Amino acid sequence: MSILVTGGTGFIGSHTAIELLEKGEEIVIVDNLCNSKIEMCDKIKEISGKDFKFYKVDLLDRENLEKVFKENDITEVIHFAGLKAVGESCEKPIEYYHNNITGTLVLVDLMRKYKCKNIVFSSSATVYGKPKELPIKEDFPLSTTNPYGTTKLMIEQILTDIHKSDDEWNVIILRYFNPIGAHESGEIGENPNGIPNNIMPYINYVAADKLDHLNVFGNDYDTPDGTGVRDYIHVVDLALGHLKAIDKIRKMNGQVEIYNLGTGQGYSVLELVQNFEKANGIKIKYEIAERRPGDIAACYADPSKAKNELGWVATRNLEQMCRDSWRYTEKNLK
Repeated sequence: MSILVTGGTGFIGSHTAIELLEKGEEIVIVDNLCNSKIEMCDKIKEISGKDFKFYKVDLLDRENLEKVFKENDITEVIHFAGLKAVGESCEKPIEYYHNNITGTLVLVDLMRKYKCKNIVFSSSATVYGKPKELPIKEDFPLSTTNPYGTTKLMIEQILTDIHKSDDEWNVIILRYFNPIGAHESGEIGENPNGIPNNIMPYINYVAADKLDHLNVFGNDYDTPDGTGVRDYIHVVDLALGHLKAIDKIRKMNGQVEIYNLGTGQGYSVLELVQNFEKANGIKIKYEIAERRPGDIAACYADPSKAKNELGWVATRNLEQMCRDSWRYTEKNLK
């Protein structure tokens, strides 16, 4: 019996794979490597001391994805795979809808065929759109401001409807806030192909002199310093949330559950830069740029439901996130 991890060589997927292996779980990873590298498999094995099967397969490739189900006894799926850049999704909505939604439909259809009806889905706080108030609770109204967020919301609805049609399905939706940081070993972290879309790898590239400066998108938001406020969470804390979700889903009896995974604390972009500088003793050059389409002023979680029902709490602070992230960058990118 194995857990299928889609997108398992990506940033969050790779950290979760390590935690699953170290817990003694059997896993199978599927990834098309569009935003990760095959070397990540060796890193995961090296850190965990455990082996696993890897398939280079795109979720849109039904024939080869079906081989994964035929060759393994898959009992749960953790579904990370998907395109994930907010700005890019506004430029390439067709690609985002096709990849994220069609890929998920292929996946769940094969899950149904092979009678695997337990899925933990990697969703996002973007499904809350511009929140009516803060902190954000799971029962807040849902809306989106960009195609990436819309794909997440549509997949949430798809999974909910699948459960309504067949109550043998167990679905856990995890709404992430803003994962940053890296494994304490410094061996794995966020290393996107090309110029980073996410803020922390971008800061790291500036610190490593790979990029000249950080663009801060907007300084006229209704926030304490005018820059966007986000709930940054250490990727290892986030990974551990998936272990709690797997524990929970194995006890469920035909349910859909939704959990915020965040710290409950918001920090502005400039506060993130200041914490990085303090943690690592490196000045970060930045320039104020125009707001990005689809961005909102502030977003941070009320994580109390995950604490009460999953027994999960984020424990790593922002300075540790910045320190771990730079340790990885210094070790691997310079």
